[in-house]
Amino acid sequence: MILLGASISPFVRKVLVMAAEKQIPLEHRQLSPTTSQDPLFLAASPFRKIPVLIDGDYHLADSTAIVAYLEARFPQTPMFPADPRERGTATWYEEVADTIMFPAGQKIFFNRVVLPRFLNRPGDLATAAEAQATLLPPVYDYLEKVVPVEGFLVGASFSIADICVTSMLVNMHFCDAGVDPALHPRLAAYFARISARPSFAGLIASDRAMLAA
Repeated sequence: MILLGASISPFVRKVLVMAAEKQIPLEHRQLSPTTSQDPLFLAASPFRKIPVLIDGDYHLADSTAIVAYLEARFPQTPMFPADPRERGTATWYEEVADTIMFPAGQKIFFNRVVLPRFLNRPGDLATAAEAQATLLPPVYDYLEKVVPVEGFLVGASFSIADICVTSMLVNMHFCDAGVDPALHPRLAAYFARISARPSFAGLIASDRAMLAA
């Protein structure tokens, strides 16, 4: 089983963390969605979305689709709660991460990291600063209210909710827009706790080293 996509993407990270938690053997191949001419990637992802999963003759693009497939294919160590209400809530947090946190942070990450470090172009730092000042605070304020003092976002177990929210927060820390413990102490403690899990820690370390190179 192969996963295609750049690990710096929070959507690729989502799948890699889930696979690690479920102990799914997965070959990860780094790949840029904008420049890659990999035939496997182009065949499986006509709109150049990452990640892409290759499972034999089955190809699937988009992280939400992939984690749903992996949960059904490998039911051990569930990442989606069995309780209907908890599953609904976990899906809500996945949507918060994908459709609210990502757009809020993308202007920052793109201009501070992607443009200068990967495309050799200057980023629009004013746009990044404005997004950090106006778009991120409401997201962090909301998360500060809902994250637990101990444990996990939904129920008693680590789940897709924790994976998705933390994957997005990692990128914010990579572009100097991370959670300030003075302003959001519960969220900062939650992030520190979840990102220290082995499934996250190794990925974060390797991506940080890549960004520093």
